[in-house]
Amino acid sequence: MSALIENRSLLAKADLALSDLVTDGGILQPAQAKKFIRIMIDEAVVAKLATVVPMKAQKQLIEKIQFGSRILRAGTEATALPEAERSKPDLSKVELDSKLFKAEVRLSNEVLEDSIERGQLRQTVMQLMAERIATDTDEVLVQGDTASADTFLAQFDGILKAATTNVFDATGSKLTKNVLRDMIRSMPTPFRKNKAKLRFMTSSNAEIDYRDSLADRATDVGDRMVLQEAPVGYSGVPVVDVPLFPEDQGSGDKTSVLLTDPKNINLGIWRQIRIELDKLVSEGVLIIVATLRMDFKFTHEPAVVKGINVLVG
Repeated sequence: MSALIENRSLLAKADLALSDLVTDGGILQPAQAKKFIRIMIDEAVVAKLATVVPMKAQKQLIEKIQFGSRILRAGTEATALPEAERSKPDLSKVELDSKLFKAEVRLSNEVLEDSIERGQLRQTVMQLMAERIATDTDEVLVQGDTASADTFLAQFDGILKAATTNVFDATGSKLTKNVLRDMIRSMPTPFRKNKAKLRFMTSSNAEIDYRDSLADRATDVGDRMVLQEAPVGYSGVPVVDVPLFPEDQGSGDKTSVLLTDPKNINLGIWRQIRIELDKLVSEGVLIIVATLRMDFKFTHEPAVVKGINVLVG
């Protein structure tokens, strides 16, 4: 049997194995889409911490309700508060406007044959694509900038670009407890009451620098920083290593640190994920294209502190 005939035969088997992924125009069934999103989020770093919003349409509004000032008043038994002392919540909305993204995976004969024989082709496709999309989602979620020359990153402003209200300049110092302390001080008091929910997010090398600064202490804590991969934090707030935080900012050797409750980060993903197939018969390659829409918005941007000019060189 010629190689071309073998390729045709194998790709036909792949078509059959994936046929349920490309029905109804390629739109995944709700259970399939839910599984795809779950794999994708589980493999991410920032997206895994964020609030993931399964969008029912390309645009979706998120209601914001908060009380910005005191609502308790001195009361009198059996007497309602006068109108001037009654409180109204601050009501506003956050709009998620999903942007179009595409991903392409090419599977060779070797991968196809092994997966088909084990009856795991669907799982292979879902896993491979979701894992790669997870990394890409974290990248645009962190580094997105509508002014970027990179069309992928220009889809929407990510968490670093969108954080503008509370900015702390580390002025070229490495990440130490002093930088983290000053960032907490820069956060408005109402948003730092529950520190257990907050996270410092920064680049891999900045996290290493902070870990090393703790290791310099001649204590059991310092020993654990060197000998174990123990979690690190400051004042009860964990420091999270995010590999896709840029380390080429400023003069080329700077990074940023973000302090917020990760649930303040809303990642909207439209549930109509599309999977389409094509093939290169002579090469024995199956092409799988995934199309999805997503967007990001902070629920409340003033509840975010961004540290800039943190040295990682």
